[in-house]
Amino acid sequence: MIIFAAIMRRILSISIVLFSFLNGFAQANYPKDYFRSPLEVPLILSGTFGELRTNHFHGGLDIKTQQREGLNVVGIADGYVSRIKIQHWGYGKALYVTHPNGYTSVYGHLKKFAPEIEMYVKKHQYAKESYTLELFPKANELKVEKGKLIAYSGNSGSSGGPHVHFEIRDGKSNPINPMFFGIDIPDSQNPLIRAGVVYSFGDSTHVDGTNDIKELIIKNKNGNLVANPIEAYGKIGIGVNAVDKLDGALNNNGIFNLQMTVNGKKVYEHEVNTFSFAETRYINTLVDYERYYQKRQKIQKCFVEPSNKLSIYRALENNGYINIEDGLSYNIEVIAKDFKGNITKLIIPIKGKKADKIVKKAIEKTPHFFRAYEFNKLNKENVSVAFPKNSFYKDIYFDFDYDGKIVKLHNGGIPLHRNFTLTFDISDYPAKDKKQVIIASINKKGRLSYASTKRKDNKLYTLSRSLGNYTLAIDSIAPKISPTNFKDKQWLSKYRYLKLKITDNLSGIKSYRGEINGKWVLFEYEPKKNMLTYDFNDGKLEGNKHKLKLTVVDNVNNTNVYIATFNTK
Repeated sequence: MIIFAAIMRRILSISIVLFSFLNGFAQANYPKDYFRSPLEVPLILSGTFGELRTNHFHGGLDIKTQQREGLNVVGIADGYVSRIKIQHWGYGKALYVTHPNGYTSVYGHLKKFAPEIEMYVKKHQYAKESYTLELFPKANELKVEKGKLIAYSGNSGSSGGPHVHFEIRDGKSNPINPMFFGIDIPDSQNPLIRAGVVYSFGDSTHVDGTNDIKELIIKNKNGNLVANPIEAYGKIGIGVNAVDKLDGALNNNGIFNLQMTVNGKKVYEHEVNTFSFAETRYINTLVDYERYYQKRQKIQKCFVEPSNKLSIYRALENNGYINIEDGLSYNIEVIAKDFKGNITKLIIPIKGKKADKIVKKAIEKTPHFFRAYEFNKLNKENVSVAFPKNSFYKDIYFDFDYDGKIVKLHNGGIPLHRNFTLTFDISDYPAKDKKQVIIASINKKGRLSYASTKRKDNKLYTLSRSLGNYTLAIDSIAPKISPTNFKDKQWLSKYRYLKLKITDNLSGIKSYRGEINGKWVLFEYEPKKNMLTYDFNDGKLEGNKHKLKLTVVDNVNNTNVYIATFNTK
Protein backbone atom coordinates (compact mmCIF):
# COMPACT_ATOMS: atom_id res chain seq x y z
CA MET A 1 0.00 0.00 0.00
CA ILE A 2 2.88 2.35 0.83
CA ILE A 3 4.51 1.65 -2.54
CA PHE A 4 1.16 2.13 -4.32
CA ALA A 5 0.57 5.45 -2.51
CA ALA A 6 4.06 6.63 -3.45
CA ILE A 7 3.43 5.74 -7.09
CA MET A 8 0.10 7.57 -7.07
CA ARG A 9 1.71 10.66 -5.52
CA ARG A 10 4.38 10.50 -8.25
CA ILE A 11 1.76 10.25 -11.00
CA LEU A 12 -0.23 13.12 -9.46
CA SER A 13 2.93 15.22 -9.21
CA ILE A 14 3.79 14.60 -12.88
CA SER A 15 0.21 15.41 -13.91
CA ILE A 16 0.26 18.70 -12.02
CA VAL A 17 3.62 19.66 -13.54
CA LEU A 18 2.41 18.74 -17.04
CA PHE A 19 -0.83 20.68 -16.60
CA SER A 20 1.07 23.68 -15.25
CA PHE A 21 3.47 23.52 -18.20
CA LEU A 22 0.70 23.36 -20.77
CA ASN A 23 -1.32 26.08 -19.07
CA GLY A 24 1.79 28.22 -18.70
CA PHE A 25 2.61 27.71 -22.37
CA ALA A 26 -0.82 29.09 -23.27
CA GLN A 27 -0.47 32.00 -20.84
CA ALA A 28 3.23 32.86 -21.06
CA ASN A 29 4.45 35.87 -19.08
CA TYR A 30 5.17 38.20 -21.99
CA PRO A 31 6.81 41.60 -21.27
CA LYS A 32 4.11 44.28 -21.34
CA ASP A 33 6.18 47.49 -21.37
CA TYR A 34 9.19 46.51 -23.47
CA PHE A 35 7.75 47.25 -26.93
CA ARG A 36 6.09 50.38 -28.26
CA SER A 37 3.73 50.83 -31.23
CA PRO A 38 5.28 50.41 -34.70
CA LEU A 39 3.39 53.47 -36.01
CA GLU A 40 3.01 57.09 -34.87
CA VAL A 41 -0.76 57.14 -35.52
CA PRO A 42 -3.58 55.57 -33.46
CA LEU A 43 -3.72 51.83 -34.06
CA ILE A 44 -6.79 50.64 -35.95
CA LEU A 45 -6.78 47.13 -37.36
CA SER A 46 -8.00 45.59 -40.58
CA GLY A 47 -6.80 42.14 -39.49
CA THR A 48 -6.26 40.44 -36.13
CA PHE A 49 -3.82 37.76 -35.02
CA GLY A 50 -5.00 34.22 -35.69
CA GLU A 51 -7.64 35.38 -38.13
CA LEU A 52 -8.88 32.70 -40.53
CA ARG A 53 -7.18 33.16 -43.89
CA THR A 54 -7.02 30.86 -46.93
CA ASN A 55 -5.03 27.80 -45.84
CA HIS A 56 -3.42 29.58 -42.87
CA PHE A 57 -3.88 31.61 -39.71
CA HIS A 58 -2.99 35.28 -39.94
CA GLY A 59 0.37 35.62 -38.19
CA GLY A 60 0.19 39.23 -37.06
CA LEU A 61 -1.80 42.46 -36.92
CA ASP A 62 -2.78 44.32 -40.07
CA ILE A 63 -2.61 47.98 -39.07
CA LYS A 64 -4.51 50.57 -41.09
CA THR A 65 -2.47 53.49 -42.45
CA GLN A 66 -5.28 55.97 -43.11
CA GLN A 67 -5.72 54.66 -46.66
CA ARG A 68 -2.35 56.01 -47.72
CA GLU A 69 1.29 55.02 -48.05
CA GLY A 70 4.41 56.63 -46.64
CA LEU A 71 3.66 56.72 -42.90
CA ASN A 72 6.68 56.39 -40.61
CA VAL A 73 7.30 52.86 -39.35
CA VAL A 74 9.51 52.85 -36.26
CA GLY A 75 11.40 50.26 -34.27
CA ILE A 76 9.32 48.90 -31.40
CA ALA A 77 12.49 48.46 -29.31
CA ASP A 78 16.26 48.58 -29.68
CA GLY A 79 17.81 45.85 -31.78
CA TYR A 80 19.24 45.24 -35.21
CA VAL A 81 17.96 44.39 -38.70
CA SER A 82 18.49 40.63 -38.96
CA ARG A 83 16.66 39.93 -42.20
CA ILE A 84 15.46 41.84 -45.24
CA LYS A 85 13.26 40.15 -47.81
CA ILE A 86 11.90 41.65 -51.02
CA GLN A 87 9.53 39.60 -53.14
CA HIS A 88 6.84 40.33 -55.69
CA TRP A 89 4.08 38.74 -53.62
CA GLY A 90 3.79 37.65 -49.97
CA TYR A 91 4.96 40.39 -47.60
CA GLY A 92 6.47 42.40 -50.48
CA LYS A 93 9.16 44.54 -48.89
CA ALA A 94 9.66 43.16 -45.39
CA LEU A 95 11.98 43.97 -42.50
CA TYR A 96 12.90 41.74 -39.54
CA VAL A 97 14.37 43.26 -36.38
CA THR A 98 15.90 41.08 -33.66
CA HIS A 99 15.72 42.48 -30.12
CA PRO A 100 17.97 41.79 -27.09
CA ASN A 101 15.15 40.04 -25.21
CA GLY A 102 15.05 37.28 -27.84
CA TYR A 103 11.99 38.33 -29.81
CA THR A 104 11.93 39.44 -33.44
CA SER A 105 9.55 42.03 -34.87
CA VAL A 106 8.40 41.83 -38.49
CA TYR A 107 7.10 44.63 -40.73
CA GLY A 108 5.53 43.76 -44.09
CA HIS A 109 4.09 45.41 -47.22
CA LEU A 110 6.47 48.36 -46.87
CA LYS A 111 6.94 51.07 -49.49
CA LYS A 112 10.63 51.60 -48.80
CA PHE A 113 13.15 51.45 -45.98
CA ALA A 114 14.80 54.17 -43.90
CA PRO A 115 17.69 55.84 -45.83
CA GLU A 116 20.52 53.81 -44.29
CA ILE A 117 18.71 50.52 -44.82
CA GLU A 118 17.57 51.55 -48.31
CA MET A 119 21.16 52.29 -49.29
CA TYR A 120 22.29 48.92 -47.91
CA VAL A 121 19.55 47.10 -49.86
CA LYS A 122 20.16 48.86 -53.17
CA LYS A 123 23.86 48.15 -52.92
CA HIS A 124 23.07 44.44 -52.78
CA GLN A 125 20.39 44.67 -55.47
CA TYR A 126 22.86 46.23 -57.88
CA ALA A 127 25.54 43.73 -56.92
CA LYS A 128 23.16 40.81 -57.59
CA GLU A 129 21.36 42.58 -60.45
CA SER A 130 18.04 41.59 -58.91
CA TYR A 131 15.08 43.46 -57.42
CA THR A 132 14.00 40.46 -55.33
CA LEU A 133 16.45 39.30 -52.69
CA GLU A 134 16.87 38.05 -49.15
CA LEU A 135 19.59 39.43 -46.88
CA PHE A 136 20.74 38.53 -43.37
CA PRO A 137 22.75 41.50 -42.04
CA LYS A 138 25.12 40.94 -39.14
CA ALA A 139 24.26 42.28 -35.70
CA ASN A 140 26.58 45.29 -36.05
CA GLU A 141 25.56 46.36 -39.56
CA LEU A 142 22.10 47.96 -39.23
CA LYS A 143 21.31 49.05 -35.66
CA VAL A 144 17.74 49.92 -34.68
CA GLU A 145 16.72 52.32 -31.91
CA LYS A 146 13.36 52.25 -30.20
CA GLY A 147 11.04 54.84 -31.76
CA LYS A 148 13.42 55.69 -34.62
CA LEU A 149 12.46 55.44 -38.30
CA ILE A 150 13.10 52.06 -39.97
CA ALA A 151 10.74 52.16 -42.97
CA TYR A 152 7.71 53.73 -44.62
CA SER A 153 4.32 52.02 -44.85
CA GLY A 154 3.18 50.79 -48.23
CA ASN A 155 1.13 48.32 -50.22
CA SER A 156 3.77 45.96 -51.63
CA GLY A 157 3.42 42.21 -52.11
CA SER A 158 0.05 40.51 -51.74
CA SER A 159 -1.47 43.43 -49.85
CA GLY A 160 -5.03 44.34 -50.79
CA GLY A 161 -4.62 47.97 -49.76
CA PRO A 162 -2.24 50.25 -47.85
CA HIS A 163 -1.41 48.87 -44.38
CA VAL A 164 1.43 47.50 -42.27
CA HIS A 165 1.56 43.82 -41.46
CA PHE A 166 3.16 43.60 -38.01
CA GLU A 167 4.37 40.53 -36.11
CA ILE A 168 6.28 39.57 -33.00
CA ARG A 169 8.01 36.18 -33.16
CA ASP A 170 9.75 34.12 -30.50
CA GLY A 171 13.20 32.54 -30.72
CA LYS A 172 11.78 29.64 -32.74
CA SER A 173 10.23 32.02 -35.31
CA ASN A 174 6.72 31.26 -34.07
CA PRO A 175 4.41 34.31 -34.25
CA ILE A 176 2.75 35.47 -31.03
CA ASN A 177 -0.26 37.74 -30.67
CA PRO A 178 1.32 41.24 -30.31
CA MET A 179 -1.49 42.24 -27.93
CA PHE A 180 0.15 40.08 -25.26
CA PHE A 181 3.05 42.56 -25.29
CA GLY A 182 0.94 45.60 -24.47
CA ILE A 183 0.14 46.64 -28.05
CA ASP A 184 -3.26 48.05 -27.19
CA ILE A 185 -6.16 48.09 -29.66
CA PRO A 186 -9.41 49.85 -28.65
CA ASP A 187 -12.23 47.31 -28.60
CA SER A 188 -15.51 47.78 -26.77
CA GLN A 189 -17.64 45.70 -29.15
CA ASN A 190 -18.83 42.14 -28.75
CA PRO A 191 -18.00 39.52 -31.37
CA LEU A 192 -20.73 38.43 -33.77
CA ILE A 193 -21.99 34.88 -34.21
CA ARG A 194 -23.61 35.07 -37.62
CA ALA A 195 -24.56 31.45 -38.24
CA GLY A 196 -24.53 28.00 -36.65
CA VAL A 197 -24.71 24.47 -38.01
CA VAL A 198 -24.99 20.95 -36.60
CA TYR A 199 -23.18 17.96 -38.12
CA SER A 200 -24.17 14.30 -37.84
CA PHE A 201 -21.61 11.49 -37.54
CA GLY A 202 -22.53 7.83 -38.02
CA ASP A 203 -25.28 6.00 -39.86
CA SER A 204 -27.82 6.24 -37.03
CA THR A 205 -27.16 9.87 -36.07
CA HIS A 206 -29.68 12.48 -37.14
CA VAL A 207 -30.77 16.06 -36.45
CA ASP A 208 -34.43 16.90 -37.03
CA GLY A 209 -34.81 13.66 -38.94
CA THR A 210 -31.83 13.94 -41.30
CA ASN A 211 -28.11 13.20 -41.15
CA ASP A 212 -27.33 16.09 -43.48
CA ILE A 213 -25.95 19.37 -42.13
CA LYS A 214 -28.57 21.24 -40.12
CA GLU A 215 -28.54 25.03 -40.32
CA LEU A 216 -29.70 26.66 -37.10
CA ILE A 217 -32.33 29.37 -36.99
CA ILE A 218 -30.95 31.97 -34.58
CA LYS A 219 -32.81 34.78 -32.82
CA ASN A 220 -31.79 37.44 -30.32
CA LYS A 221 -33.50 36.96 -26.94
CA ASN A 222 -32.74 39.08 -23.87
CA GLY A 223 -29.26 39.93 -25.11
CA ASN A 224 -28.29 36.36 -26.00
CA LEU A 225 -28.50 34.50 -29.28
CA VAL A 226 -30.84 31.52 -29.05
CA ALA A 227 -31.32 28.86 -31.71
CA ASN A 228 -34.70 27.30 -32.34
CA PRO A 229 -34.93 23.98 -30.44
CA ILE A 230 -33.86 20.90 -32.39
CA GLU A 231 -34.31 17.18 -31.94
CA ALA A 232 -31.30 14.94 -32.38
CA TYR A 233 -29.87 11.52 -31.67
CA GLY A 234 -26.33 10.12 -31.76
CA LYS A 235 -22.92 11.72 -32.28
CA ILE A 236 -23.10 15.34 -33.38
CA GLY A 237 -20.79 18.32 -33.74
CA ILE A 238 -21.42 22.07 -33.65
CA GLY A 239 -19.95 24.74 -35.89
CA VAL A 240 -20.35 28.52 -35.94
CA ASN A 241 -19.48 31.45 -38.14
CA ALA A 242 -18.05 34.03 -35.74
CA VAL A 243 -16.18 37.30 -36.29
CA ASP A 244 -14.90 40.12 -34.11
CA LYS A 245 -15.63 43.83 -34.46
CA LEU A 246 -13.15 46.50 -33.31
CA ASP A 247 -13.61 50.18 -32.53
CA GLY A 248 -13.06 52.56 -35.43
CA ALA A 249 -13.29 49.93 -38.17
CA LEU A 250 -15.97 48.06 -40.09
CA ASN A 251 -13.82 45.00 -40.82
CA ASN A 252 -14.89 41.49 -39.86
CA ASN A 253 -11.90 40.28 -37.85
CA GLY A 254 -10.97 36.96 -36.30
CA ILE A 255 -12.09 36.02 -32.81
CA PHE A 256 -9.58 35.29 -30.06
CA ASN A 257 -11.26 32.45 -28.18
CA LEU A 258 -14.07 30.00 -28.93
CA GLN A 259 -15.54 27.61 -26.38
CA MET A 260 -18.53 25.36 -25.92
CA THR A 261 -20.32 23.93 -22.90
CA VAL A 262 -22.88 21.14 -22.64
CA ASN A 263 -25.21 21.41 -19.65
CA GLY A 264 -22.73 23.74 -17.99
CA LYS A 265 -19.65 21.57 -18.57
CA LYS A 266 -16.92 22.85 -20.88
CA VAL A 267 -16.23 20.33 -23.65
CA TYR A 268 -14.35 22.50 -26.15
CA GLU A 269 -12.07 25.53 -26.18
CA HIS A 270 -9.49 26.91 -28.57
CA GLU A 271 -7.45 30.07 -28.34
CA VAL A 272 -4.96 31.28 -30.94
CA ASN A 273 -2.16 32.78 -28.84
CA THR A 274 0.68 31.46 -30.97
CA PHE A 275 1.30 28.76 -33.54
CA SER A 276 4.03 27.38 -35.76
CA PHE A 277 4.06 28.00 -39.48
CA ALA A 278 4.51 24.24 -39.94
CA GLU A 279 1.04 23.56 -38.48
CA THR A 280 -0.92 26.49 -39.85
CA ARG A 281 -2.28 24.65 -42.93
CA TYR A 282 -4.22 22.37 -40.58
CA ILE A 283 -6.62 25.30 -40.36
CA ASN A 284 -8.41 23.41 -43.13
CA THR A 285 -9.52 20.90 -40.50
CA LEU A 286 -10.78 23.67 -38.19
CA VAL A 287 -12.99 25.32 -40.81
CA ASP A 288 -15.64 23.68 -42.97
CA TYR A 289 -13.61 24.05 -46.15
CA GLU A 290 -16.26 22.65 -48.48
CA ARG A 291 -18.92 25.02 -47.15
CA TYR A 292 -16.58 27.96 -47.62
CA TYR A 293 -15.92 26.85 -51.20
CA GLN A 294 -19.65 26.61 -51.93
CA LYS A 295 -21.06 29.51 -49.88
CA ARG A 296 -18.03 31.68 -48.91
CA GLN A 297 -19.01 31.17 -45.27
CA LYS A 298 -16.30 30.25 -42.73
CA ILE A 299 -17.70 27.84 -40.18
CA GLN A 300 -15.36 27.00 -37.28
CA LYS A 301 -15.90 23.50 -35.97
CA CYS A 302 -16.24 23.10 -32.20
CA PHE A 303 -14.85 19.58 -32.44
CA VAL A 304 -11.48 18.14 -33.42
CA GLU A 305 -11.30 15.66 -36.27
CA PRO A 306 -8.68 12.85 -36.27
CA SER A 307 -6.43 14.54 -38.87
CA ASN A 308 -6.36 17.85 -36.99
CA LYS A 309 -2.87 18.50 -35.54
CA LEU A 310 -3.33 22.10 -34.41
CA SER A 311 -1.88 23.13 -31.05
CA ILE A 312 -4.51 25.78 -30.26
CA TYR A 313 -6.79 23.65 -28.07
CA ARG A 314 -7.08 24.32 -24.33
CA ALA A 315 -9.97 22.13 -23.22
CA LEU A 316 -11.44 19.07 -24.91
CA GLU A 317 -13.97 16.50 -23.74
CA ASN A 318 -14.48 13.70 -26.27
CA ASN A 319 -12.73 16.00 -28.77
CA GLY A 320 -15.77 18.29 -28.69
CA TYR A 321 -18.18 15.70 -30.09
CA ILE A 322 -21.53 15.44 -28.29
CA ASN A 323 -23.41 12.15 -27.86
CA ILE A 324 -27.16 12.84 -27.74
CA GLU A 325 -29.19 10.15 -25.97
CA ASP A 326 -32.86 9.44 -26.50
CA GLY A 327 -35.12 11.08 -23.92
CA LEU A 328 -32.55 13.50 -22.51
CA SER A 329 -32.36 17.29 -22.84
CA TYR A 330 -29.22 19.30 -23.55
CA ASN A 331 -28.40 22.96 -23.27
CA ILE A 332 -25.43 23.83 -25.44
CA GLU A 333 -23.69 27.20 -25.23
CA VAL A 334 -21.12 28.43 -27.72
CA ILE A 335 -19.15 31.48 -26.55
CA ALA A 336 -17.08 33.68 -28.87
CA LYS A 337 -14.61 35.96 -27.07
CA ASP A 338 -12.24 38.72 -28.20
CA PHE A 339 -8.90 39.68 -26.65
CA LYS A 340 -10.49 42.34 -24.44
CA GLY A 341 -12.92 39.84 -22.94
CA ASN A 342 -16.05 40.95 -24.82
CA ILE A 343 -18.23 37.90 -25.43
CA THR A 344 -21.22 36.74 -27.43
CA LYS A 345 -23.12 33.60 -26.50
CA LEU A 346 -25.20 31.28 -28.66
CA ILE A 347 -27.61 28.95 -26.81
CA ILE A 348 -28.69 25.77 -28.60
CA PRO A 349 -31.44 23.73 -26.89
CA ILE A 350 -31.51 20.08 -27.98
CA LYS A 351 -33.98 17.33 -27.15
CA GLY A 352 -32.75 13.76 -27.53
CA LYS A 353 -35.23 11.88 -29.70
CA LYS A 354 -34.52 8.85 -31.85
CA ALA A 355 -36.47 8.98 -35.10
CA ASP A 356 -38.04 5.93 -36.69
CA LYS A 357 -37.00 7.05 -40.17
CA ILE A 358 -33.99 9.13 -41.27
CA VAL A 359 -33.62 11.16 -44.43
CA LYS A 360 -30.03 10.36 -45.35
CA LYS A 361 -27.66 12.62 -47.23
CA ALA A 362 -26.81 11.15 -50.60
CA ILE A 363 -23.19 10.01 -50.85
CA GLU A 364 -21.77 10.53 -54.31
CA LYS A 365 -19.79 7.39 -54.99
CA THR A 366 -17.22 7.14 -57.77
CA PRO A 367 -15.02 4.26 -58.99
CA HIS A 368 -12.09 5.81 -57.10
CA PHE A 369 -12.03 5.60 -53.32
CA PHE A 370 -8.99 7.20 -51.67
CA ARG A 371 -7.80 6.45 -48.16
CA ALA A 372 -6.15 9.53 -46.71
CA TYR A 373 -3.14 7.70 -45.26
CA GLU A 374 -2.31 5.88 -48.50
CA PHE A 375 -0.52 6.84 -51.73
CA ASN A 376 -3.08 7.24 -54.51
CA LYS A 377 -2.50 7.39 -58.26
CA LEU A 378 -4.79 7.53 -61.31
CA ASN A 379 -4.06 7.26 -65.04
CA LYS A 380 -6.06 7.80 -68.20
CA GLU A 381 -4.61 8.00 -71.71
CA ASN A 382 -1.75 10.53 -71.62
CA VAL A 383 -2.58 11.87 -68.14
CA SER A 384 -1.61 10.71 -64.66
CA VAL A 385 -2.09 12.21 -61.22
CA ALA A 386 -0.38 11.09 -58.01
CA PHE A 387 -1.23 11.99 -54.42
CA PRO A 388 1.35 11.31 -51.65
CA LYS A 389 0.29 9.75 -48.36
CA ASN A 390 -1.68 12.11 -46.09
CA SER A 391 -2.53 14.51 -48.92
CA PHE A 392 -6.18 14.33 -47.87
CA TYR A 393 -7.55 15.02 -44.40
CA LYS A 394 -10.07 12.18 -44.65
CA ASP A 395 -11.07 9.29 -46.91
CA ILE A 396 -12.92 10.33 -50.05
CA TYR A 397 -14.67 9.10 -53.16
CA PHE A 398 -12.61 10.92 -55.77
CA ASP A 399 -14.13 12.20 -59.01
CA PHE A 400 -11.61 11.83 -61.85
CA ASP A 401 -12.05 12.08 -65.61
CA TYR A 402 -10.22 13.11 -68.76
CA ASP A 403 -12.00 13.75 -72.06
CA GLY A 404 -8.90 14.29 -74.16
CA LYS A 405 -8.80 18.02 -73.36
CA ILE A 406 -9.80 18.68 -69.74
CA VAL A 407 -8.70 16.75 -66.66
CA LYS A 408 -11.26 16.74 -63.88
CA LEU A 409 -9.70 16.41 -60.43
CA HIS A 410 -12.75 16.32 -58.18
CA ASN A 411 -13.48 19.97 -57.24
CA GLY A 412 -11.90 22.86 -55.36
CA GLY A 413 -14.04 22.20 -52.28
CA ILE A 414 -11.69 19.51 -50.98
CA PRO A 415 -8.55 20.83 -49.23
CA LEU A 416 -5.19 19.13 -49.61
CA HIS A 417 -2.29 19.10 -47.19
CA ARG A 418 0.38 18.00 -49.67
CA ASN A 419 1.11 18.70 -53.31
CA PHE A 420 -0.13 16.26 -55.90
CA THR A 421 1.68 15.75 -59.21
CA LEU A 422 -0.29 16.10 -62.45
CA THR A 423 1.56 14.82 -65.52
CA PHE A 424 0.79 15.09 -69.24
CA ASP A 425 2.58 13.14 -71.97
CA ILE A 426 2.98 15.48 -74.97
CA SER A 427 4.76 13.06 -77.29
CA ASP A 428 2.05 13.59 -79.94
CA TYR A 429 2.46 17.37 -80.01
CA PRO A 430 4.26 18.89 -83.02
CA ALA A 431 7.88 19.71 -82.23
CA LYS A 432 7.30 23.44 -82.82
CA ASP A 433 4.62 23.53 -80.10
CA LYS A 434 6.27 21.46 -77.36
CA LYS A 435 8.30 24.34 -75.92
CA GLN A 436 5.23 26.55 -75.71
CA VAL A 437 2.79 24.08 -74.16
CA ILE A 438 1.83 24.75 -70.54
CA ILE A 439 -0.46 23.24 -67.94
CA ALA A 440 -3.27 25.58 -66.92
CA SER A 441 -6.03 25.42 -64.33
CA ILE A 442 -9.57 26.35 -65.34
CA ASN A 443 -11.74 28.38 -62.98
CA LYS A 444 -15.55 28.33 -62.71
CA LYS A 445 -15.82 30.98 -65.43
CA GLY A 446 -13.63 29.01 -67.82
CA ARG A 447 -10.62 31.30 -67.43
CA LEU A 448 -7.17 29.74 -67.73
CA SER A 449 -4.42 30.36 -65.17
CA TYR A 450 -0.86 29.20 -65.56
CA ALA A 451 0.10 26.26 -63.35
CA SER A 452 3.84 26.25 -62.78
CA THR A 453 4.94 23.79 -65.45
CA LYS A 454 8.04 21.60 -65.33
CA ARG A 455 9.44 19.76 -68.36
CA LYS A 456 11.16 16.40 -68.61
CA ASP A 457 11.65 14.84 -72.04
CA ASN A 458 8.17 14.55 -73.57
CA LYS A 459 6.32 15.07 -70.29
CA LEU A 460 4.96 18.14 -68.57
CA TYR A 461 4.09 18.11 -64.89
CA THR A 462 2.93 20.51 -62.22
CA LEU A 463 2.78 20.36 -58.43
CA SER A 464 -0.34 21.77 -56.81
CA ARG A 465 -2.58 21.62 -53.75
CA SER A 466 -5.64 22.93 -55.61
CA LEU A 467 -8.12 20.46 -57.05
CA GLY A 468 -10.36 21.31 -59.99
CA ASN A 469 -10.07 21.26 -63.78
CA TYR A 470 -6.81 21.39 -65.71
CA THR A 471 -5.85 21.45 -69.37
CA LEU A 472 -2.98 22.03 -71.78
CA ALA A 473 -2.62 25.34 -73.58
CA ILE A 474 -0.15 26.90 -75.96
CA ASP A 475 1.41 30.28 -75.22
CA SER A 476 3.01 31.66 -78.36
CA ILE A 477 2.59 35.37 -77.63
CA ALA A 478 5.41 37.40 -76.14
CA PRO A 479 4.81 39.80 -73.24
CA LYS A 480 3.74 43.36 -73.99
CA ILE A 481 5.79 46.40 -72.92
CA SER A 482 4.28 49.89 -72.84
CA PRO A 483 5.90 53.07 -71.46
CA THR A 484 3.38 54.99 -69.36
CA ASN A 485 5.02 58.33 -68.51
CA PHE A 486 7.46 59.01 -71.35
CA LYS A 487 8.01 58.65 -75.08
CA ASP A 488 10.95 57.64 -77.22
CA LYS A 489 13.51 60.45 -77.78
CA GLN A 490 11.97 62.61 -75.03
CA TRP A 491 13.83 65.00 -72.73
CA LEU A 492 13.42 63.72 -69.16
CA SER A 493 15.60 66.16 -67.19
CA LYS A 494 12.86 66.96 -64.65
CA TYR A 495 11.63 63.39 -64.31
CA ARG A 496 12.10 61.38 -61.11
CA TYR A 497 10.87 58.04 -62.48
CA LEU A 498 10.68 55.94 -65.62
CA LYS A 499 7.52 53.81 -65.66
CA LEU A 500 6.62 50.95 -68.00
CA LYS A 501 3.71 48.52 -67.96
CA ILE A 502 4.42 44.85 -68.70
CA THR A 503 1.74 42.21 -69.26
CA ASP A 504 1.50 38.65 -70.53
CA ASN A 505 -1.54 36.95 -71.99
CA LEU A 506 -1.21 33.49 -70.42
CA SER A 507 1.86 31.98 -68.78
CA GLY A 508 2.88 35.15 -66.92
CA ILE A 509 6.09 37.11 -66.47
CA LYS A 510 9.11 34.98 -65.56
CA SER A 511 11.84 37.61 -65.63
CA TYR A 512 12.75 41.09 -66.76
CA ARG A 513 16.00 42.99 -67.17
CA GLY A 514 16.42 46.73 -67.54
CA GLU A 515 19.57 48.39 -68.83
CA ILE A 516 20.53 52.02 -69.42
CA ASN A 517 23.57 52.62 -71.57
CA GLY A 518 24.38 48.92 -71.43
CA LYS A 519 24.40 48.69 -67.61
CA TRP A 520 21.84 46.91 -65.42
CA VAL A 521 19.54 49.28 -63.53
CA LEU A 522 17.02 48.58 -60.78
CA PHE A 523 13.42 48.44 -61.94
CA GLU A 524 11.02 47.82 -59.06
CA TYR A 525 8.17 45.55 -60.09
CA GLU A 526 4.62 45.95 -58.78
CA PRO A 527 2.77 42.92 -60.24
CA LYS A 528 -0.64 44.04 -58.94
CA LYS A 529 -0.36 47.03 -61.29
CA ASN A 530 1.89 45.33 -63.86
CA MET A 531 4.25 48.28 -63.39
CA LEU A 532 8.03 48.61 -63.59
CA THR A 533 9.59 51.74 -62.07
CA TYR A 534 13.13 53.09 -62.30
CA ASP A 535 14.22 55.85 -59.92
CA PHE A 536 16.68 58.36 -61.43
CA ASN A 537 17.93 59.04 -57.88
CA ASP A 538 19.59 55.62 -57.85
CA GLY A 539 22.61 57.13 -59.57
CA LYS A 540 23.75 59.88 -61.89
CA LEU A 541 23.68 58.93 -65.57
CA GLU A 542 26.74 59.85 -67.58
CA GLY A 543 26.23 62.15 -70.56
CA ASN A 544 23.01 63.59 -72.00
CA LYS A 545 21.76 60.95 -74.39
CA HIS A 546 20.77 57.58 -73.00
CA LYS A 547 19.60 54.24 -74.35
CA LEU A 548 17.03 52.20 -72.45
CA LYS A 549 16.74 48.48 -73.12
CA LEU A 550 14.10 46.39 -71.35
CA THR A 551 13.89 42.63 -71.90
CA VAL A 552 10.83 40.75 -70.62
CA VAL A 553 10.46 36.96 -70.72
CA ASP A 554 7.37 34.86 -69.97
CA ASN A 555 7.26 31.37 -68.49
CA VAL A 556 7.71 29.60 -71.83
CA ASN A 557 10.54 31.95 -72.80
CA ASN A 558 8.62 34.10 -75.26
CA THR A 559 10.68 37.29 -75.20
CA ASN A 560 10.03 40.94 -75.98
CA VAL A 561 12.66 43.67 -76.08
CA TYR A 562 11.79 47.34 -75.82
CA ILE A 563 14.39 49.94 -76.82
CA ALA A 564 14.09 53.70 -76.49
CA THR A 565 16.34 56.71 -76.16
CA PHE A 566 15.89 59.70 -73.87
CA ASN A 567 17.83 62.82 -72.96
CA THR A 568 18.75 64.43 -69.64
CA LYS A 569 20.79 67.46 -68.67
